[in-house]
Amino acid sequence: MSRIRILPEAVANKIAAGEVVERPASVVKELLENAIDAGAKTIRVEVEVGGKRMIRVIDDGHGMSHDDALLAFERHATSKLKSADDLLSIATLGFRGEALPTIAAVSRLLLETRDEAEPEGTRIEFAGGKLMGVKPAGLPAGTTVSVADIFYCVPARRKFLKSDTTELGHIASLVTHYALANPAKQFILSTPTQEIINCPPAEKLADRVYQLFGRQALEELVEIPVASASFRAAITEPELEPEEEKASLTVSGFTSRPDIQRVNRNGIYIFVNRRLVRDRLILHAIHEAYRNILPPTVFPATLLFLEMPYEEVDVNVHPAKIEVRFRRSQFVHDFTRDAIRQALMGARPIASFAAAAAAPQTAGGGNGELSGGIAPAPVESGVPRAIIPSMEEIGVGSGVGSDFGSGGGFDLTGAPMRPVEQRIPFTSGTSLGQAVAPVQISSAGNWAANLAAPNADAPASLPRPEQIADLKPLGQVSASFIVAVNGEGLWLIDQHVAHERVLFEQHLEARRAGKIEAQRMLMPLVIELSPRQIVTFEKIAEELSANGFEVELMGPKSVAIQAVPAGVIAPDAEKLLREILDGIERENAAISIETLQAKIAASTACHAAIKVNMPLEQAKMEWLLDALAKTDCPMSCPHGRPVVLRYSIKEIEKAFHRI
Repeated sequence: MSRIRILPEAVANKIAAGEVVERPASVVKELLENAIDAGAKTIRVEVEVGGKRMIRVIDDGHGMSHDDALLAFERHATSKLKSADDLLSIATLGFRGEALPTIAAVSRLLLETRDEAEPEGTRIEFAGGKLMGVKPAGLPAGTTVSVADIFYCVPARRKFLKSDTTELGHIASLVTHYALANPAKQFILSTPTQEIINCPPAEKLADRVYQLFGRQALEELVEIPVASASFRAAITEPELEPEEEKASLTVSGFTSRPDIQRVNRNGIYIFVNRRLVRDRLILHAIHEAYRNILPPTVFPATLLFLEMPYEEVDVNVHPAKIEVRFRRSQFVHDFTRDAIRQALMGARPIASFAAAAAAPQTAGGGNGELSGGIAPAPVESGVPRAIIPSMEEIGVGSGVGSDFGSGGGFDLTGAPMRPVEQRIPFTSGTSLGQAVAPVQISSAGNWAANLAAPNADAPASLPRPEQIADLKPLGQVSASFIVAVNGEGLWLIDQHVAHERVLFEQHLEARRAGKIEAQRMLMPLVIELSPRQIVTFEKIAEELSANGFEVELMGPKSVAIQAVPAGVIAPDAEKLLREILDGIERENAAISIETLQAKIAASTACHAAIKVNMPLEQAKMEWLLDALAKTDCPMSCPHGRPVVLRYSIKEIEKAFHRI
């Protein structure tokens, strides 16, 4: 008797459903994508009992004819692909032809659809994968899919679903993010008792962010202006095809100010050609953009859009269509990193006392001190309220863990010694500098609330670095923090990390110019290194030398430190070298020359900077504040800790109940 058998169609559909339909939000995702592909301008999602009892998605797209509606329930039946060549350039969100048959296999499904060119529509009903009936019906143009009793025929799967409010939260986050990806469309999410989301079409992404999250959230985000670059820079062949000559990558979106921090990557959302994806390469690019701005243990909230020719990205790599591969991955990574970095450098936001006071303590870098961050917003009525809800909330899987690129060790990759703006030309789009006009949101208990009207309790305008230039120091607190004032309010400056930021940028500038100053030690310091430290040292010895270190191998396990960068005292020489070697050793991904230089500069600056508990004269404090104001990134030290906090006049008046 043969051991190999072909599975029945019903079993195959249930297996496919196990890959695609994880929870009610997974159903909503598939149906939303179909509606968007159908050209719908308005998409309504209705759910009952967190989607367990009922999910209904209504769209005004082009609809289907009677024959097409029946074919849509055959596995791998699709209108979006014609041949294998089409897989190389997928322009739609859906393409596998699995959504409807797999959903129908684990639920009671009713499809109502009419092609706008047809006089009447079609109503098709399935239960547990079995066709129950097909009828003509008078219907408006478009498609309505009702999915009831999800997993009713697979009770073991139903037990894995969470509470009604949790499942509703997943659905709300999913609709939110597809609304962000498609600002020109109207999205509505409702339950029998409330309308959770109702976003009319918006002209700009900023308007849609304002609709969903409100004025305060918009102010806490930094816009990433539209930046474009031709893929020609990534192509080494001398002869280019005409389409390759014109192909370009565009990056835009929003990312959080450095003082808005999360404890995981779940606040990072990436859209590639308007497809919500989870991509390690882009996550790493975001991490690199915030290097020396955020502590390594916290993460930003980011809403990132990448647009590129369809043939430059392969989306056929995951059953749920949530992972992609890029044809020119290194170019995409570097350009994305630089676009975000340039946006952060342009905004240069500084934390206020109010933000710092609300921040949880998070492990930082450097001397093991603590750094502040903003706690995720609470959950209200089962729906998350945060700048950008977490990846786990949308039912497409969590963010990538910290094991990105782990492969045991690292490799040095070359990078031109030129400023970022010279390496990649940017084409800036409109910014958020102009006020966003209020957008009326029809809502009854809307989870984003009706935020069109200004709030009397709205935060004061965000402090900007140029305001540091006219600070007048008054003195010190505990010989560690400088107290200063100007017309904007009261300021506290951490003298150690402020000097660290100044020295860090000076060190990098000198390294680029090849003018790092070194100071020789009176007596060479011989130290013993671990085998892994020796391997790391041999790989970066040349760069160490270019950064003011003079270190020579003295045997299989020992090195002699003969010179260190200027400003580093002799007792710190051993600690500094070990810190650099251990920090590089912990890198999981390939490390670029730029990253290596930044790591060395950060460690060197930390050891050479003014220490805490060190009294400063008035002239020294004035010099430090002046030097800090001239840096590119005065809001945080190279390890991501805040440098300056401002207590605005408005906050002071409010504390004294004057307003």
